[in-house]
Amino acid sequence: MFGTSGVRGPVGSAVTAGLALDIGHALAAEADCVVVGRDARDSGRALVDALAAGLVECGVDVVDLGVAATPTIARAVGTQNADAGVAITASHNPPQDNGLKLWTPSGQAFDDEQLAAIEERIDAADPPYVDWDAFGRRTTWTLAGDAHRRALVAAGRRRTSGAERSLAKLHVVVDIGNGMGGITADALYELGATVETLNGQPDGRFPGRPSEPTATNCAGLCAYVAASNADLGLAHDGDADRLLAVDDRGQFVSGDTLLAIFALATATAGDRIAAPVDTSLAVDDALSAIGATVTRTRVGDGYVAAATREEDVVFGGEPSGAWIFPAETRCPDGPLAGVVLSVLAAERSLATRVDSVLQYPIRRETIETTAKGAVMDRIAEQLRGLDGELTEIDGIRIGRDDGWFLLRASGTQPLIRLTAEAREPAIADRIRDDARAVVDRALAADAPRAESIDHSD
Repeated sequence: MFGTSGVRGPVGSAVTAGLALDIGHALAAEADCVVVGRDARDSGRALVDALAAGLVECGVDVVDLGVAATPTIARAVGTQNADAGVAITASHNPPQDNGLKLWTPSGQAFDDEQLAAIEERIDAADPPYVDWDAFGRRTTWTLAGDAHRRALVAAGRRRTSGAERSLAKLHVVVDIGNGMGGITADALYELGATVETLNGQPDGRFPGRPSEPTATNCAGLCAYVAASNADLGLAHDGDADRLLAVDDRGQFVSGDTLLAIFALATATAGDRIAAPVDTSLAVDDALSAIGATVTRTRVGDGYVAAATREEDVVFGGEPSGAWIFPAETRCPDGPLAGVVLSVLAAERSLATRVDSVLQYPIRRETIETTAKGAVMDRIAEQLRGLDGELTEIDGIRIGRDDGWFLLRASGTQPLIRLTAEAREPAIADRIRDDARAVVDRALAADAPRAESIDHSD
């Protein structure tokens, strides 16, 4: 039921009010108070009501934040002394989708063990109903966004103690993407920056651009930053847990490069940062120059957040745009990342920072198969014992002196994902071809094969 980002899928089939009710019943078994909220998708109205009904009829108090950014919801769990939080959102997915993501008081997403317990209670179909006079209370907290904004401003002021980091001369364009990222613009304005917004009206149909802030979807932001001579462009997804950026030249910054920039600004010698197994070698090489290292995790912000609990791990990030600053919160907080990046851009231009990070050729493909589990088993048989450093925390990653490749099954689609990288284009191509040959042999055994889709950078 739960993937790497909670429950997510088409409304009316994968995601229904009945499912939200069941999750409310299951969560009630171990909670006395739960914070709930939703993004701008209209389908969220029914889902949040069903979720709240399931909680209340089992004696759980519900604090309803209304329409709010996912990091606002995650932060509010601790602020309200609640036991858990639920964000009704499909994040960067298209408007026909919705979902539910569960949060702990630390701001970290529910881990696999906690989600498995929820699934078991749903399967048991034995909700912990209470008598009519023991129902929980459903109250609203309309100031959650204000509390989040104040925390962002405080974080910005801590980082702008020197005049060289003042935001007074910074011109920022924030592409809210018709989602919940307006809080970023508000915080930056309060910190003294000149702020303009694109697609600023919350609308769960995402009429301005698709919700996911990819290079293609942010073409309008790139053009506007270049034309307006802005210092920085920031782009959110629908629920504002993600943030990606455009530099002062109007060029989209890759997630791997942005990860390296955040890591370099946070880590010092002896520190570690957490990043998933598909992260570029550019991050390792950038950190090695300052004596810091990378700890690899499974793909998913929950796994990255869990790694930030380890000693000396000071930052976590995913190239998809999820950034975790554990000293502040363990939820991926796009608005916080926007404030941090703005402070960095005020000190030294983002383009200069981008140019200081090496860019390596990375090759990505997806291969369709309806038997991804069996195919991955056969891939594992081939790769165990092969030359190179083998890592199996999420799929199979083979590290070599000249590069690496990763083969992993998609958590949500009938796909095998192939990623290969090296420091030279020809070597990246060769490693990609070697990896594809492994997949082809596994497919040839008995699994159906479809055309691959090339996503090379």
